[in-house]
Amino acid sequence: MRIVGIRRDGGDVLVASLSEDGAQVTVIACLEEFWSDAAAFLSREPAGETVPAAGLRFVPPVLPGARVICIGLNYLEHVAEGSFRDQEIPPYPTLFARWTQSLTVDGAEVPVPSNEDGLDWEGEVMAFVGSTLVDATPEEALAAVVGYSCFNDLTSRRAQKLTSQWILGKNGDNSGPLGPLVPAAEVGDLRDGLHVQTRVNGETVQDGRTDEMVYPVGDTLSLISHTFTLRPGDLLATGTPSGVGYARTPPWLLQPGDVVEVEVERIGVLTNRIVDNSARKA
Repeated sequence: MRIVGIRRDGGDVLVASLSEDGAQVTVIACLEEFWSDAAAFLSREPAGETVPAAGLRFVPPVLPGARVICIGLNYLEHVAEGSFRDQEIPPYPTLFARWTQSLTVDGAEVPVPSNEDGLDWEGEVMAFVGSTLVDATPEEALAAVVGYSCFNDLTSRRAQKLTSQWILGKNGDNSGPLGPLVPAAEVGDLRDGLHVQTRVNGETVQDGRTDEMVYPVGDTLSLISHTFTLRPGDLLATGTPSGVGYARTPPWLLQPGDVVEVEVERIGVLTNRIVDNSARKA
């Protein structure tokens, strides 16, 4: 099952199941109703209206008030290739935030901001929280994850490095492409080592496995839940493997016309095209 969001006639967002061939969707529920009991909706076949996918406006199946929490530096080889290579691995993860407005979908165009030399790719896995977590154990937190998707944490490196906080560089327009949600029962445990690969114009630039994560999903959600309550629909971006563009010699950044793909085993392929900054003003 692949779960997507659709907005019909400018109205409310509906959650739907995308067919295997991508030709049609079957409506499951409105967005708020889906996240009121996502596990139950994902446990049964959708029974709503089925309509052609052509012409629909796809949007992330994400609540406007959801928190998008991101782990930085979660793969050892990624730490080693960047500016943190000479530092010890900290006992707790570096966390930063995205706003939901920065998220977009498979197939969307992503503009390069005017003061950037290009965008950097960061292919990763996104986890979706399906129930409330307060002071949860790692086991309880992992059990609350109802699904996963491919994610590309496209980064404006100049903006990111202006200050010690990363939020500016991580919230460019459309810079958070998100693939369809796949139920956790179909994905399994990321600690089993799912293949994560990023390609630019067909060339592989990142090639890692999820069992290389320093900070597992359950542990990280547990940590967060001891400070603030996690609610259904909140998201956790789990970090990226090595191979990012800025760490190369010379640096390699995405330019208008480039096509970037993120593929995660058992989850799917996320494809987006990079465009000129003029798209932001259209």
